[in-house]
Amino acid sequence: MRCPYCGSEETQVKDSRPAEDSTSIRRRRICPDCGGRFTTFERVQLRELMVIKKTGRKVPFDREKLVRSFEIALRKRPVDRDRIERAVSGIVRRLESSGETEISSEQIGLQVLEALKSLDDVAFVRYASVYRDFSHAEDFEQVISEINAKIARDPLNP
Repeated sequence: MRCPYCGSEETQVKDSRPAEDSTSIRRRRICPDCGGRFTTFERVQLRELMVIKKTGRKVPFDREKLVRSFEIALRKRPVDRDRIERAVSGIVRRLESSGETEISSEQIGLQVLEALKSLDDVAFVRYASVYRDFSHAEDFEQVISEINAKIARDPLNP
């Protein structure tokens, strides 16, 4: 692992432990050349995934981009970071275990919508407005009606 401070190729692991979400290993490292300390995370990757965009272009799957999508939708919403991590890890696990190496961006978007629906209604509507390409106020009304119908069916578990 290269030191982010001086670029040295030789860094030493001082401590390893499971991360909070138990899907990665947290490692504290030190650089013997400059004395810099930093943390790295290792995750298991079952297979290399490619995302097929709407244009047909293929790009490597980027977990951090998925995390950013959740963070944008959940900005200023009262949702724990751990719940976001669990949702992202669940999506990644499902994608990797699907047996497919190429996944459409649409499939990923649907999984994000499902996860956001259970995390936060406002974030769900935000993400849906971009994902479903809302162009009129009626589009928002329709999604909000769906949410209200869900609440009416089960008021204790929205």
